[in-house]
Formats: sequence, structure tokens, C-alpha cells
Amino acid sequence: MSTDASGIPYEWINYRDVARLYALDQVLYPMGNQLFEIWGGMSSKTHRQSVISIHSIVCTAGQTRANLRQKRFNSPPLNNKALFRRDAYLCLYCGKQFDSGYLSRDHVNPLSRGGKDVWANCATACKRCNHRKGNQTLKEGNMELIAIPFTPSHAEYIYLCGCNILLDQMNFLFHYFPKNSRLYTPT
Repeated sequence: MSTDASGIPYEWINYRDVARLYALDQVLYPMGNQLFEIWGGMSSKTHRQSVISIHSIVCTAGQTRANLRQKRFNSPPLNNKALFRRDAYLCLYCGKQFDSGYLSRDHVNPLSRGGKDVWANCATACKRCNHRKGNQTLKEGNMELIAIPFTPSHAEYIYLCGCNILLDQMNFLFHYFPKNSRLYTPT
């Protein structure tokens, strides 16, 4: 994971990206745990072998707090993977949990009725419930949501898009979640 220059979570990157950022002198300092080292060639000047320590989180030059402040006013991009994770793979109509292949994106207020394709108007639905609701409003379809759709913060969105998230990365991200986050409740 990379952060901006002020240490705020920015995006997921892989170890190749980290190595490239080091080569471009874009890593300000490592954070998180050291995962491994990448050994390079021998320097003809120093006769030393180059080595790059890959950490789970790196602070990079570039994005600043001002840039992130602007991002806060823009919703993160909506995609089914993140939507299904936001809703814990639950159909928000029947409450049952499904594999992603059996889920679909439902527009609470249908697009044909002026609804928008935004986080706050989208709910995870099993295909059966989505078909049953069809092009109706909740009232017309005599259906209720078990949870209210919400727009995730930038840190929550990074979490939703991650896979194989390491413990130190999770703890770092949770620090930036809103206090009322529905995705994480401290124990």
C-alpha cells in the first residue's frame, strides 16, 4: 500500500511498483513491516550488490493532504466488487449471503425513474430479489432494505478494493476510517 506525502492512505500497489518507486526516488520512507528484499546487480563503482527492502506500506512523494481533501468531496468509483464487499455479500432484501456470482447491483430508485448509479442508491441484491423488485420503487415492490446504502470514505474504499490485506495494513487503514464506519467496529 502507498500513502501520500503526508502519510494518508492512497492506493494498493504491488512489490514491483514499490521497487520502481524506489528506483525513481519517489519513496520518502517505509512504513509497515518489511516483507522481503530484492537483490539487484553489482555496482561497477562500489562493487556492492544493490538491495531494496520491500515494506507493506510506503510513504510516497506526490499526493498531498490538499489533493486528498479534494477526493473527500468526490465519491470513490462504484464497482460491483467493492459494492458486494461493502454489503458483506448479503442481499440487502432477503438478508441471505451469496457468492459474488449470484449477486447483482440493484438501484434502490431505478435508473429509469431518475435514480443515479451512485453508492447511496445502490444495494447488493441476489438475482432473485433483484428480479422480483424489477423496475419498481421499494414501496411499489413491497420490499424493504435491511441496511441503508452508504458512500464509503476513501480509506474504506481502499479497504474494500484490497485482497490479502496484511494485519499492519488493516490496522493502518482502520485508523483512517470514520468513527461511525459500518465496515469496522473496534473491539
